[in-house]
Amino acid sequence: MQVVYSRCCGIDVHKDSLTACVLVIDAHGEKSVRKKEFGTYWKELQRLKLWLYSCRVQAVAMESTGVYWKPVWHVLDGHFPLLLANPYHMHNIPGRKTDRKDSEWIADLLMHGLLMASFVPPQPIQELRDLTRYRVKLKGEFNRVHNRIAKVLEDANIKLGSVASDILGVTGRRILRALIAGQERPDWLADKAQGHLRAKRDELRLVLRGEVNPHHRFLLKELLDDLERVEAKVIVLEGLTGDN
Repeated sequence: MQVVYSRCCGIDVHKDSLTACVLVIDAHGEKSVRKKEFGTYWKELQRLKLWLYSCRVQAVAMESTGVYWKPVWHVLDGHFPLLLANPYHMHNIPGRKTDRKDSEWIADLLMHGLLMASFVPPQPIQELRDLTRYRVKLKGEFNRVHNRIAKVLEDANIKLGSVASDILGVTGRRILRALIAGQERPDWLADKAQGHLRAKRDELRLVLRGEVNPHHRFLLKELLDDLERVEAKVIVLEGLTGDN
């Protein structure tokens, strides 16, 4: 079988440890195996890097196992040609009867050019992905808090959503803050309307008559505080990612 790399390393990465296997084929076609275990904290990864330099490896491969491969990749990136293997692809390569995550198996596949590389974006793109995913998570949290506020209003028989399409628009928030402050008179609450909802003050007077007790006020205050914290974080992230 064709040899692509005569000196290469396969790394089997776990949460707290990794096994590195260096395969070397000499000029006579004889293969030697060197295996060594390392921890996954920073100092140990530096030891790994120095060991790979001492072995004069030409390329390094590892599996994309969860997020555990990332610290190893960051330490070795720029020092050795790296290949991130897709475990599903490796699983379908014939010829291995034992653990397909074994470092020697990874190294052997790399040596013979049988690994399909997964795309690893540049660091700025990785960081952008992290920020974007966090923003999506925050948007989901915003929606959950929004729905919880709607449920509290329904429990208090405040039917704001029957008139206002957005209970957390300018008018909705003014009314929520008034409710939290203890205002209950529908006339006063309806006068908080802004924009096109000012023309619907008569309807608002009907839907804003309810039974708001101290428990409702406490929940609305806590939920509105949560909502505004999430919104502030989203604004910061949108500034970093260029979204608007």
